[in-house]
Amino acid sequence: MDNNKFLVGLIGADIQMSKSPALHETEGRHLGLDYEYELVDLAERGLPSSALPDLLNELESRGFAGTNITHPCKQTVLPHLTRLSEDAKMLGAVNTVVLQNGERIGHNTDWYGFYKNFERGLLDVAKAHAVLLGAGGAGVAVAHAAVKLGIEKLSIFDQDERRASTLADQLNERFSGEVARSVRDVGAALASADGLIHATPTGMPSHPGLPIDPDWIQHHHWVADIVYMPLVTELLALAKQKRCRTLPGGGMTVFQAAAAFELFTGLSPDTERMSRHFDELCRVTA
Repeated sequence: MDNNKFLVGLIGADIQMSKSPALHETEGRHLGLDYEYELVDLAERGLPSSALPDLLNELESRGFAGTNITHPCKQTVLPHLTRLSEDAKMLGAVNTVVLQNGERIGHNTDWYGFYKNFERGLLDVAKAHAVLLGAGGAGVAVAHAAVKLGIEKLSIFDQDERRASTLADQLNERFSGEVARSVRDVGAALASADGLIHATPTGMPSHPGLPIDPDWIQHHHWVADIVYMPLVTELLALAKQKRCRTLPGGGMTVFQAAAAFELFTGLSPDTERMSRHFDELCRVTA
């Protein structure tokens, strides 16, 4: 076996614009690796998300070292894994699967990616109360990071009310207090909030538009988005127009990618170099 050769991928829907292949492969070259990153796009292949088990079998048979997992598979992948890291077990969502010695080991690097991105871009903002949109696979990771960052109260909205209340209950139990609640009226919650965290696919090319009524965003809000295609979503453009502090999703992408790269290869990537490369990629496609 060639210890310098790595074949990895990304399973998800509508991922053709992903910058992960360039980000991973370039860092791999810098570290002297023969590193290939392949997109396994459900939409491109015309497959339903129920095809996930077959895709995992395919990647295993082709000798993949691992794969990233994105929307809509971060939670549905769980039953098809051998075991979970502590983070993935705690969060109930996986964005990285290491394929090793016949095992499928699920990890979650999303929470770390959001944490590091927020720490770099919005560390000094008010954190008494924030609203989180989305309690899916990305939302559970971001919610965990938000509380770890010192946000004192998190109001969670999801189209699936049960999913939002389950996440709130999990956070309250994990952090031993009333740190989270589910809400149905986002406008009312935002009226008393310092900031908004957006963790749904809205804003991506396949899900264009705004996730909320534009009048609900006010100048005193900070707005963090996890979508990075495009880097300035309609939500961030609106927030900038209202002179809000904003945080694009690109930094989260870089830090979760760096953590996944290390899981796949056992080597520590240069996150500053990856950040500079990501910025270059965004300028080229802007």
